[in-house]
Order: sequence, then C-alpha cells, then structure tokens
Amino acid sequence: MNKKQKKVLYRIIVSSVLLIALQILLHFVELPVLVQFVLYMVPYIVIGGDILKKAFHGITHKQVFDECFLMTVATIGAIILGLVTSGEEGGFLEGVAVMLFYQIGELFQSVAVGKSRKNITDLMDIRPDYANVYDENGELVQEDPDEIEIGTIIVVKAGEKIPIDGIVREGSATLDTSALTGESLPVPKEAGDEVISGCVNLTGLLKIETTREFGESTVSKILDMVENSSMKKSKSENFISKFARYYTPIVCYLALALALLPPIILLITGNAPMWGTWVIRALTFLVISCPCALVISIPLSFFGGIGAASSNGILVKGSNYLEALSETGIIAFDKTGTLTKGKFEVAAVHTSASYTEEQIIKYAALAESYSDHPIALSIKKYADEKGFKSKEEIFEDENIPGRGVRVKTFSHEVYAGNSALIEGLGLVPIESDEPGTVVHVSADGNYLGCILIADCVKPTSKQAMSSLKSSGIRRLVMLTGDREESAKHVAEELGLTEYRAGLLPGDKVDEVEKLISEKKPKEKLAFVGDGINDAPVLSRADIGIAMGAMGSDAAIESADVVLMDDDPSKIALAMKISRKCLAIVHQNIVFAIGIKVLCLLLGAMGIANMWMAIFADVGVMIIAVLNAVRCLKIPKNA
Repeated sequence: MNKKQKKVLYRIIVSSVLLIALQILLHFVELPVLVQFVLYMVPYIVIGGDILKKAFHGITHKQVFDECFLMTVATIGAIILGLVTSGEEGGFLEGVAVMLFYQIGELFQSVAVGKSRKNITDLMDIRPDYANVYDENGELVQEDPDEIEIGTIIVVKAGEKIPIDGIVREGSATLDTSALTGESLPVPKEAGDEVISGCVNLTGLLKIETTREFGESTVSKILDMVENSSMKKSKSENFISKFARYYTPIVCYLALALALLPPIILLITGNAPMWGTWVIRALTFLVISCPCALVISIPLSFFGGIGAASSNGILVKGSNYLEALSETGIIAFDKTGTLTKGKFEVAAVHTSASYTEEQIIKYAALAESYSDHPIALSIKKYADEKGFKSKEEIFEDENIPGRGVRVKTFSHEVYAGNSALIEGLGLVPIESDEPGTVVHVSADGNYLGCILIADCVKPTSKQAMSSLKSSGIRRLVMLTGDREESAKHVAEELGLTEYRAGLLPGDKVDEVEKLISEKKPKEKLAFVGDGINDAPVLSRADIGIAMGAMGSDAAIESADVVLMDDDPSKIALAMKISRKCLAIVHQNIVFAIGIKVLCLLLGAMGIANMWMAIFADVGVMIIAVLNAVRCLKIPKNA
C-alpha cells in the first residue's frame, strides 16, 4: 500500500473502533439524542471528512452529480432525520455505516488499481536518467540523454540502463530485456550488435555508438505509447461514461420526487404524509443508485488487461484496440521478419559420397573467407558456431561473376557457388527443390555436397498459427513480396489458409482492402508486419500489429499493437487477454446494473432498508472490482 492508502486504512480502523465502542456504550447507557449525535459525528468526520470536502468542491465548481455528492446527501440526510425523530426514523448508525463501507469499497478499488498499474509503472522504470559520455579531457561524465547527438560514443556500465539505441563498438555483455519484451532470459551482446534503449546491462562494460536521438529511441516511443493509451477508450468505456453522465442526475431527481410527491399526494387525499418514511426511502434510493461499480470496474478491467499484456511484452496503444482484438476473425501476415527470421541461415547440409557435414562447411567457409555477401556471412557464422573453422592460409582468391568463388591454399583448391559453377568443372551437383539458395562445394576436383541457405521460419511461428486457429481465427493469410515457391513453402509449413506472393507495397494494401470487404459483420481484420513497406497496410487494417524488437520505426508508429520480442505466438496470447477482459467487463455490467435496478425498485417500495442499500452500492462495487482484478491474471492455457 502507498501512503494515501495506508492513511485511509487507518481512518477506517479508527472509525470502526469508535463506532463499535459507541454501540457498546449505548447498549448499556441511555444517552440524550444530542449527545448521541455529537458522539456519532466523531467517527463520521474521521471517515467521511474527505468525501464531504470533495462534494463541496464539486458543488462550487458546478460538477454536482457524482458519487461523493450522493454519499454526502444520503448520509447527512440519514443523520438529520435521526436527530429530528430522536432516532426513530433513519438514524446516526446508518449514516456513519454508509460512509464507512463506502470508504472500504474505495480502498479496495484503490488497491486494485495500484496492482494493475504496477505492470505499467515497472515499464516506466525503463526511462534512463543519464548517459555516460567522455568530455573534452577524456573524463567520463553524466549527461542528459536528450542532449546526446547521433554518433556519440556512450559508456554503459554493469547495472545501468542503456539510454539510447545504438550499435556496440567495444565490449560484450548480457542484457536484461524483460521490461521491454517480457523475456526473462538474458540476451548476450558483443561488438557489432544492435542494442535498444531500456535494456539493463547485467555484466561487463559496453561502448555504444548512438544511432538515434533520445526522443526517437525505442524507450521514448514505448513510454509515449503507454502514456497515451488511456486516451483511446473502448466502446464499453465510452458507454459507461455516457451512462454515468445521464444516469446520476436522473436518479437524484427521482430521489427528490420520491421524497416529496408521495407525502404531498397523501396529504391531499387526507392521509398522514409520513415525511420521515418517504425521506428514508429517498435516501436509500440515493445510496443504491451510486454508479461506482460500473464507473470504477470497467476502466479498471481494461487497465488490468493492458497491464497484463505489457508484462508479457505486448504493448496495446489503447483499450479500444484491446477490445477490437477479441473481435478479430481474419489475420494477414507479412512473411520476412514476421513469420520468418528475416535473415539468411544455413537451413540444411546435403553431403555427397563419403564426405561429412564438417568437411563441407569447413571448405565452404574457407572459400567465402573474404566475402561480405549475406550468404557468405551465414556460412561463416554457422562454421563458427559448429567449430568447423579452417585455419589454412589462402594465397589465391578469385571471384567468378554469376557463379561463385575459388580459393587456393598450399594444399587445396576449393570452389563454392551455384550448380553452373560445379557443372563447369565437369561434376554432377545434387539437385534440390527446397526453397532457398543452394551453395555447392567442390574441393580438389571432388564434389562434396551442397548447403541450403534460407530465411528460416521462426521457431514459434507454427505454434502461433495453430493457437490462432484454436482461438477461432477463420482465415490466416500471408501477403509477401517474395517468390511463389518460397511463399508456398512457408504457407504449407505453417498451415496458413491462403497466401499471396510477389506483392508490391501497394498490392498489399489492395489485398487487405479485398479481405476487409469479405469480413463478416462486426468482424475485425488484423495485419501483422515489421517493415517500412508494411506501414500503409498496418494503418489500413482494423488492427495493426507490429514486430517491435527489429521492426522499422514506421511500422511501430503505424501499429495499434506492438510485440516487443517479435514473437508471433504472442498474438494468440493478446487475443486471450482481450477476450478474458471483455468477458469480465460484460459480467460486471450485467451484475451491477441488474442488482442496482432490483434494489432501486425494492427501495422505492420501502422493502430495501439502508443496509441493503449499502450492499447494493459498496458490496456490488467490491465484487465488481475484485472481478476486474482477474484481468491481471494471464489465462493458463495461453
């Protein structure tokens, strides 16, 4: 609990003790009404002083009809009625009890909001306070990140946050990225690797060359998304806001009518007016009518859902988008960098005759020693990872345009390239119909085999598609600018329902337009992408979902939802959080309105007393808030 919550708790305890002590005293001693009034006012002021102050402030600022006004009128009315009738009609106890239980409900609500806010505040902790830079004398000093220019070398020590996006120039370390991605495992980084702001350096010392200004860095954009998310309300929240705006003044006027009209009618008809009875009913009506349960629990449910998503590396830019996720029926995907890793890797090694994988990789890496081509880099990286690096010295290197490379050492002559290169040597290459680039390898006049280089599917993509189908997504469509063969292979491997290949950025927008025209009523279409060319499609879709770790700035800014760890399986998780959140919202709306209407009718007929009114207000609010807090808990089967 924070200080404010503890203060409210102390007041609740003090007023409860005073009220119980007073009840015990009155059980044994009969005191005059005025003395009872004075004694009851002590716990009343202790517990309700701030509510009275807020109500007075609302009246003076012409914002009369809120829950503080309702509580003030109802409780003061009950106390005055008890004073006038010497405790026979209404009473001091009911007035103090209504305020006490209302404050208990408010404390529950405050704690619940604090709990759901924790995930957001944890995320806000990624904001760096300073950046270490060298001054003119070579001394390390702390500067405001806002003042750091692009290209500046900053130093990040162990335990410090990376303040600005950049590239590691010196040093190696492991980074804690959990605040950004929800990933608990540390991520190793070394010279040449890109790093993003907001990560915590766990080990070592890094010298980083900044590639962005602080205002354009990842951490700044994330914080901006979070800070602005509350401004984009869902349909449910807008409904509740409008409902409360009209509902509160209406019930106030109805309560006034209930207090005045029946007694006047009775008086006109020659009967006793029973002013006390009808005033008590009107006050009970007011307490019951307080819309706290709806006004508090609905936004709290969405806030909890957004908090639960953010703790798992899913940034939702507003509750309207969280609500829309639950209505998604069609999802379109970009391929490269979204469903696939977006970089060349060794996908397979096919050997010929009695040669081993180690021999093929060792000779291929040797042949590509001086090449910076992405395919060459992927082979050399694979060789390093496997420990297949050759230590032979190259004294002759030749690039064969359109075919490959040839290198010569003191003991070997190695060729690496396409099938035309191998056939030109009089050898027969292995035929491969797998999608990707095939690098054939020959050494000393012998054909060793081939290496398949491809943009590999992400490890989680297949499970992601399966989870989305289980979640009720009826169409999974891939839109890619890649070749037909590659697109078909990925679509079949992942079990997509359909795909479109060879698309330009404008073609993707056209395809999304077609898919939107084929939607069912009230159904939403989501598009998932990561590149600059995906920005127009992300904006056009009902819900744009961007890959945040490696996605382009344009894609992230155009999107409504950002997956910070580039994991497509998080889409299904986001949808489950959304559906759970919406289910809880609908439960609270039906429960709160149903109980309110029933108790209002009973109160108007005199069947419901002030204690039932307390349950209809505070009890319903506490139940609704506790139900809303469940939004923070991620579904077990997610």
